Amino acid sequence: MNGAPGGRRPAFPGLPGERVLEEAAGARQRCGDGGGSVPGTLLCTNRRLAFLPGQAPGSHSLLRSEDEVALTCIRELVAASSFSKPKVLTATSTLKFIPEELAVFCRDFRLLRFHFPENGLALQAFRVANAIAQAREAAMRPEDATDGHDGWSCPAEAPPEEEEDDEEGDEEEEGLGATLLFESLQDWEEELERLGAAGWRVSVVNERFDMAPSLPRYLWVPSGLLDHDLKRTFGHFQERRVPRLCWHHPGGGDLLRAAGFHPASEPGSEDVRCLEMLLLGGHGPCVLADTAELPSPADIQLAHLKLRALCLPGAVGEEKWLSALEGTRWLDHVRTCLRKAVEVVSLLAGRRCSVVLQEPSDRDLNCLLASLVQLLGDPHARSLPGFQSLVQREWVAAGHPFPRRLGLLRRDTPREEAPVFLLFLDCTWQLLRQFPADFGFTEAFLLALHDSSFSPYFSTFRFSCQRQRGHGSPPRPRSQTYRPVGGWQDPPRGSGGHKRGPSTCPFPSVWAWGLRYSREQRERFRNPAGPSAPAEPPAPDGPAAPCPWRGAGPVLALAKGSLCPHPLPWRSGRPPPRPPQQDTPLESRGARGGISGGSRPPPGLLLPCTAGPCVRLWHRCYLRGLPQEQVFRL
Repeated sequence: MNGAPGGRRPAFPGLPGERVLEEAAGARQRCGDGGGSVPGTLLCTNRRLAFLPGQAPGSHSLLRSEDEVALTCIRELVAASSFSKPKVLTATSTLKFIPEELAVFCRDFRLLRFHFPENGLALQAFRVANAIAQAREAAMRPEDATDGHDGWSCPAEAPPEEEEDDEEGDEEEEGLGATLLFESLQDWEEELERLGAAGWRVSVVNERFDMAPSLPRYLWVPSGLLDHDLKRTFGHFQERRVPRLCWHHPGGGDLLRAAGFHPASEPGSEDVRCLEMLLLGGHGPCVLADTAELPSPADIQLAHLKLRALCLPGAVGEEKWLSALEGTRWLDHVRTCLRKAVEVVSLLAGRRCSVVLQEPSDRDLNCLLASLVQLLGDPHARSLPGFQSLVQREWVAAGHPFPRRLGLLRRDTPREEAPVFLLFLDCTWQLLRQFPADFGFTEAFLLALHDSSFSPYFSTFRFSCQRQRGHGSPPRPRSQTYRPVGGWQDPPRGSGGHKRGPSTCPFPSVWAWGLRYSREQRERFRNPAGPSAPAEPPAPDGPAAPCPWRGAGPVLALAKGSLCPHPLPWRSGRPPPRPPQQDTPLESRGARGGISGGSRPPPGLLLPCTAGPCVRLWHRCYLRGLPQEQVFRL
């Protein structure tokens, strides 16, 4: 195809299986700050919309972090002309004029504008505009979600840039460690050993996904509970998602997560024994912390839609903008989630007990709350590889339905869309802003993860659970660790090597940042002011105080910062015990910065301020579509 005037366009670094449908050489991309435009070539492929700047050298990255957007990330496509009204383009619409400008409104809050000068681009502009509208519709078809490989083939060789920098990059990235994908038994055992969770073991009862299809292959369960007894418990929870350990506090507290009790559950005496052994975790009483106080997925979706509408150019006058922002309730939802996480981590840090996060499905808000609690209490989770491993364990392996919640590949079920994961990233950014020296990654990393979540070309977000990922991808070698530069690493055991098949390979993980970001961009993911030494679990100042409610019954409920007795469903016929003398609410303890009213929290524990002014809007994420001069005034 013809390139820009005066020469051919730079080579397009297409994805394996990607096809260029149409292109418009000589198009210009408007700069976001209104300071002019950049000439180049606008391409529409079967997977994305890409712009190749004409003056930029050819890029070797398979995915560009700038100047491109996945088709599934396009929220609205508007064609404009000086002789006609702007028209929203769809696959079935008819474009009756030659567009002079295309505005691409992205679901990640970006706004891309492309201009077509009057120099013979009329036919190309018309074709590329229609091609984008039709390709976008095709990319959202439901059958794409179940297509095994979608034409994704392994590249014959690594990109040249990676080959040149491989040796130097290995040394540079060595400090990042490895990201655990939690797809192998070895990964679960390694993380359990790091946590020092004595009394817990890795169970293989769900290795074939026959006990709970949406749960991971391996579960952390009490050592005293045999798999034969564990099987008795699955039927008593919704979606068969039983309680299992997700974090162990060095002071002895255990954080578990589970789905709601099945309404038709009638356990026998032996089942009750197994259930209580699983809930209590082998020590102390159990505290049930449900997600009823958190915003529902529908609330999150509504707030996100209002926020996205507010962040469009000209949506509301500047004098009313802040009040309109509060009206979206997005920041209220951020505050609520942070407060709840502070309550839970304060309880774990101050008392030796089991805290069970309970949500009806165990696949949305439990993912968010479990991750926030670990960010507050575990320094390792605040390192870059630790955070990536945290997302892998509590979101990816735990079965968060990314395609439905992010609306990646299906349009027939819009009511199921709810960006719970994006709310978690916003909460993480709030922590990063308040405690910048405690994190090993930067805002640039969170922004990259936010934008990548809208792309269906990563296995991380393309599937809803480990079982689907296994069916949608061919088997990998036994190695389950990914290093940012070295890629998949073979296990240390001698296995005779493994040759990659020439036909297909699984979708890459989102942690393969080298596919989309240059080495210089990846360097900005790391926080130079963050912790220098490898993050270790915080050492307790002394033995954790025993839970003072042992005589009040084995199960309590955490509601609005206070604890009260809460009988289990199979014991609801018994009269509840007398409530114990309640001391200061947990939320107040966290707000004062101490667990027992001290002047500061224990080492390694973060207790953020959740008051109104302390929770702010993430400008670099949400205001990218507004003119810079307006952003500075907000």
